Amino acid sequence: MLYPQFNRFRQSHDLSGFWDFRFDPEGAGEGQGWSRGFDRGRPIAVPASWNDQFEEGRDYLGPAWYQTRFDLPWNWDGKRLIVRFGSVNYLAEAWLNGTHLGGHEGGHLPFEFDITALAKLEANCLVVRVDGELAGDRVPPGNVTGEAVDFFASHGGNYPQAQFDFFSFCGIQRPVLLYAVPTEALADLTVITDLQGSTGQVRVRAVKGPAEGGDAEAAARFTLRGHGLELAITTDFTGDTAEAVLSVPGAALWSPGAPHLYELAVEILRHGTVLDAYTLPVGIRTVVVDGDRLLLNGHPIYLTGFGRHEDFPVVGRGLLPPVIVKDYALMDWIGANSFRTSHYPYSEQMLDMADRLGFLVIAETPAVGLYFREDGLERRAELCLQYVQELIARDRNHPSVIMWSVANEPHSKPPHAAPFFRRLLDEARALDGTRPVTLASFLGEAEEGFEFCDVLCLNRYNGWYTEPGDIARGTALLSAELDAIHRRFGKPLILTEFGADAISGMHAQPPEMWSEEYQAELIGRYIDVLRSKPYVVGEHVWNMCDFKTSQGVGRAGALNHKGVFTRDRRPKLAAHRLREIWRRS
Repeated sequence: MLYPQFNRFRQSHDLSGFWDFRFDPEGAGEGQGWSRGFDRGRPIAVPASWNDQFEEGRDYLGPAWYQTRFDLPWNWDGKRLIVRFGSVNYLAEAWLNGTHLGGHEGGHLPFEFDITALAKLEANCLVVRVDGELAGDRVPPGNVTGEAVDFFASHGGNYPQAQFDFFSFCGIQRPVLLYAVPTEALADLTVITDLQGSTGQVRVRAVKGPAEGGDAEAAARFTLRGHGLELAITTDFTGDTAEAVLSVPGAALWSPGAPHLYELAVEILRHGTVLDAYTLPVGIRTVVVDGDRLLLNGHPIYLTGFGRHEDFPVVGRGLLPPVIVKDYALMDWIGANSFRTSHYPYSEQMLDMADRLGFLVIAETPAVGLYFREDGLERRAELCLQYVQELIARDRNHPSVIMWSVANEPHSKPPHAAPFFRRLLDEARALDGTRPVTLASFLGEAEEGFEFCDVLCLNRYNGWYTEPGDIARGTALLSAELDAIHRRFGKPLILTEFGADAISGMHAQPPEMWSEEYQAELIGRYIDVLRSKPYVVGEHVWNMCDFKTSQGVGRAGALNHKGVFTRDRRPKLAAHRLREIWRRS
């Protein structure tokens, strides 16, 4: 799915702003005809989560309705019109002028509808019903009953009852775009880069939509520009597909610290006339697992960085560009080179900036907190497969994305977990064989899915949830476990989560739990262990910033305080300690 662009062939209009909004706790809206438009709506900001915009909406996750009206620009005649949603959490159903467009399940990934036959020149009414309720057959799951499968069960529960440790923000959380493309337009692009010595290879596959009036002959022109170079190849479409390979001698490679990008322009031609055009930034680089090493452009790379969340006061999980800029500035200041999109795909704008600034990304699906009881298992498996497909379709052209993660902290139990993850990881490899695949686990040697991963991602909290207050014992156990995992699986390993809660401004000497000193000490001691293991290829502290959670006795202020920055991005002592370590690495 190509992100909408604006050029002489394509137009795009952002429908973000103030929409009409109504909660629907009784589920009466559809029966009362709200899909054709509704009255008594109040203003709501789009994009943004609804939970912090209204007092009664904080813990409300059930059905709600959005509505906006728009006219068409005068110069959009003769084009295909599409409405695109960047992220709606969790269930979405959409109508235009009373006609049902379709639906989508799962937040954090885009979906769109062709509205060419339905749109009017004036006074179009777009209505969206959103349902964010937690359920056992949804992914991520929530409101799970019976066997305790989550951290919160041993701490008296949490509210809202989620199987994951972050808040279940709801609503239209990324931009809604109305865009127009030619009737015969580029529908998809896939770019794969490789290296042959110092020569870069850029393989491009273009897919176009059907031609108006039949499949008349067409060609694709691929032009690569940048760093004093311009290469162009024209090739005919075979059916709806055209492919080309552009060789770049002395290629300027993409890497942290030197994120060189080329511009790829792709055009559809018929009898020398350009019908459509699209541009895409391209970073030439390779990612390979070699024994215990992770290689970027043939050289070992060690990941320093964070798990993090799209989370900020008032907007919740809504797209907020200044926060993206601020977070990258903080990561640069602290010396990080990478992050994981824990525990869902981040915005396309976040990944665009990673490409531009040179940060390495482990891209993760929304499959967090999975469990393997029979009830709802088949549906959860279908959703996880859908998420893998949608994530890779969206993000495969980003040079910053170096690895796919298909899940975080599943409660893996035989006999279901092993075939479940084998299917997901095989699907990821089939869709993109150029990147390693992984999942992040807290089970260690017992993780059913590790057998099928290229890189192992482990989450550990010795000295916090286990061995509380005893950092020395916690790190000794960590060292022994890392060696045991490596002996069994023989694969490179990233510690994708470790850390401790610290209440900003709380101090203790000697360090004790919840103090800034304890958090800084634990993180530093963990890194000492990791740096002693040659098979460890990365360290991601949990978390970059404090973030909102469900309410529970283990979450003061309904926040997870494991951030080395506060929720409003002020550094704790651990941030300064990490800067000392990472800046001298």
